This record gives sequence, structure tokens and C-alpha cells, in this order.
Amino acid sequence: MALPPARNHPDVPLISIIVVCRNPGEQLRTTIASVRAQRDADCELVIVDGGSTDGTRAWLEAEHPAIGTLITEPDHGIYDAMNKGIAAARGDWVLFLGADDQLAASDTLAQAAQQLVKHSDGVLAGTARFDDGRIYSPSPTTAVRRNFVHHQGTFYRRTLFQRHGRFDLSLRIQADYDFNLRLLRAGVAFTPLPLLISDCASGGVSDAGHWANYREEITVRHRHFPAWRCWPWDAAAVARWLRKQLLRPSRSHG
Repeated sequence: MALPPARNHPDVPLISIIVVCRNPGEQLRTTIASVRAQRDADCELVIVDGGSTDGTRAWLEAEHPAIGTLITEPDHGIYDAMNKGIAAARGDWVLFLGADDQLAASDTLAQAAQQLVKHSDGVLAGTARFDDGRIYSPSPTTAVRRNFVHHQGTFYRRTLFQRHGRFDLSLRIQADYDFNLRLLRAGVAFTPLPLLISDCASGGVSDAGHWANYREEITVRHRHFPAWRCWPWDAAAVARWLRKQLLRPSRSHG
């Protein structure tokens, strides 16, 4: 189900906000509210619900006229849902938000649009802030180390997905890292955007400390870099995983 995006400011780029979810609970409403609260910007909201059973689907369908584009059907994971959102998006630029994230301020998109309008292509990467105080800033010069931009802080020119493909569904956690490296190796510019874009919940799939995440990171790294460059960072990934295991008990007790 899709409604045409309203263009209140036709002189600024249209931004597609893609949110994928499955049984997100009440937190999704906060995410949507942060998008609806945006001032002086043109955006469309694309929500892909992978068959929620917690009442989310019924709520979304009731809210659909105010949402824009809504897809409610089973999927094969986060990146399959993201790919569906990309196919449905009509904006000049695409930003992904998790169902437990929110835009940092009511003028976030307006501030971002001032920079987006100056760029005809590429990626503009801002900052994301976790609820535990960590800040994730873009660092394309360290691409071999780990994912160098945060999804919820990054604006992608939508045509990049047409030219370079979408997310690889053989990857369950690190397909965004793989896509970013594909773009980087193809010469796509990653321009830093000095702006806090989103506030994100910690403990997501890529932040939970599971070995599967680090294993995929290593797999993706070896796809794009020679082995001799990967080995030191593979060891660092193992060390990060071990550190997460040591910290987990203290986190669970506050």
C-alpha cells in the first residue's frame, strides 16, 4: 500500500525514511513520531513489517493514510525487508531507521537537506548516538577494520542501489558493511556530514556481541581486501567479541 509523498518543499530533496520491523511493540510509535515531527523538510515514510503478531500490523494498517508506504508480509530477514523498502522508495535519498531508533531533533532532516542538495551522488554519513552514550562517527579511511558508517546516520543516493545492487541476502548481519565496501571500491564518495542524525538503541543484532556478527564481519572483509590486510583486523574482531563476553554479565546486572 502506498500513498504519494507530499511535497511541501519542492526545492529540497525528497528523503525516504525506511523502517523495517517485526513485533517491535510500542517503541515503533516513537520512531514514527520522530519522523512526523520533522520541520521544513520533505520526506516519505516507508515501513516494511515482516508479519508482526503483536498488534503492530493492525495499528499500522489503521495509521496507513498518515504513514505513506506500508508493506506487511513475511520476509527472509532484515536485509530482505530493507531491499523491499528500497524498491518501494521514491525519494532522492534513503535513510534507514530501526524500529527502536528516532531522529535526533525535529530539524534533523532540514539540516541534512541543506547538505544533500549540494551533492548529486554518493553517500553522506553523519553521526549516530547509542542510548548508552557511545557515539558512532563515519571513518571511511578505516574501512578494512569494520563497518565505517552507521546505517542510522547515513544518507544514500537512491540510484546507488540501482547501479550497484541491493543488500546481499546471503549475509544476515553485515550486508550493510558489504554494500558500503562495494560502493567504496567502485569509487563512490563517502562525504562526512557534521550532524547528529539519530538516537539508537543499544543491543541490536549487530551490537549484541554474538559471534555470528564477528564471523560475518570477517567474511565480508576477506571479500574486499587481500588476506594479509585482513588478518590483523580479524584478530581484533575476535578480541572485540571476547571483550563483549566479559562485559555481558556486568551489563545484565546494570
